[in-house]
Amino acid sequence: MRLLVITPHLQPDTAPTGVVVSAIVDRLGDLGHDVHVVTSLPWYADHRIADGWRGRPFRRGNHGDATVVRLHPFPSDKANLVARALGFVGFTGLATLAGLAARGPFDGVVAVSPPLTLGLAGWLVARRHRCPLVLNVQDVFPDVAVQVGAITSPFAIRFFRALERFTYRRSDAVTVLSDDLAANVAAKLEPAGLPEGTPSVACPQVRVIPNFVDTEAIRPADRDTAYRAEHGLGDRTVVMYAGNLGHSQSLDLLVGAARRHRHRDDVAYVANGGGVRADELREAAADLPNLTVVGYQPAERVPEVLVTADVHVVLLRAGLGASSVPSKTYSALAAGRPLVASVDEGTEAARVLDEAGAGLAVPPDDLDAFVSAVERLVDDPELRATMGAAGRRWAERWRSPTSVAAAYADLVDELAGTPTRRRRQG
Repeated sequence: MRLLVITPHLQPDTAPTGVVVSAIVDRLGDLGHDVHVVTSLPWYADHRIADGWRGRPFRRGNHGDATVVRLHPFPSDKANLVARALGFVGFTGLATLAGLAARGPFDGVVAVSPPLTLGLAGWLVARRHRCPLVLNVQDVFPDVAVQVGAITSPFAIRFFRALERFTYRRSDAVTVLSDDLAANVAAKLEPAGLPEGTPSVACPQVRVIPNFVDTEAIRPADRDTAYRAEHGLGDRTVVMYAGNLGHSQSLDLLVGAARRHRHRDDVAYVANGGGVRADELREAAADLPNLTVVGYQPAERVPEVLVTADVHVVLLRAGLGASSVPSKTYSALAAGRPLVASVDEGTEAARVLDEAGAGLAVPPDDLDAFVSAVERLVDDPELRATMGAAGRRWAERWRSPTSVAAAYADLVDELAGTPTRRRRQG
């Protein structure tokens, strides 16, 4: 099978989406599929094109067995939403042209969102190559941006919701990471005038294909790492948030907990990642000797970072559980470390922790509940060990990169043979 993948990031870019897509592309190659990727030049860590990649607006190369075209991402100031939107439009235009010019035939196109505009690029490219489109939704946009206040203009909200419905309806399948996201997307595909919950043959099929956990790359290991030494963490119990430092995360909880525990010399807090709130966190850390902020690490160091922590935390703002799945949950469990998840009740992360017995879920944005859960784990090494081991066992039974890649290949193969697809090609 020959597949064309359009994605905003691919390793060596450090974006979480790039890590996920890179592993899927690798496993598709291992399964014997021919993959061509259209993506951006690496830029995510500092929102500028990375050293060694500048000087040309596009580059051709390889990622494992896959062929790759990398395009200028039009990076901009993280806090300038208008500039970022224009950058996404610029990259989407280049990605569309690269996809249209790619030498076919292809059996399917997989487009990754956000940015939502790549769904539009995927639709045009799939029509050009007369093959099905699978739209992979990592986070539901614009829901997240609206809920955190990043988009407030009524016109912009109407525009993005219209674009969202347009791309969903013109995809042959929309894949999401959890049942929560599936319900969200499906509700937006209901035809006007029908009762809520009525299925529609006009809507693309929504499929749940969870992100994987790579239990081969991420394994439990000794907490006494080079990373711990580099950042002066010593033998303290490390409570870590590892991931995007953005508007979707309740990072005030991490700061608040560090402030309450500043008198404890046995506890250290670490925020490892980057994003629009990184500078804000660094300013807070200047007055908190027990809070350390570290930038994104190369992919090969991620397993080391994960095992440095004694307790991992997931911090998702209230109301976002139906729009976003914190995939860092699975990585922490694979590393054999317990979790404290500040998330909406009944959503994916909370269900996983309850099912696995691998941590504690607390209501979102509740500092008292969060601090209480952190203290329970910090003060009980045996409970940490028990929950960490339970999480590792759960992760070993969860989806692997190979099984997720096979799920996408099977889905494209299924869609390519449907009557609707044959009529559209005829």
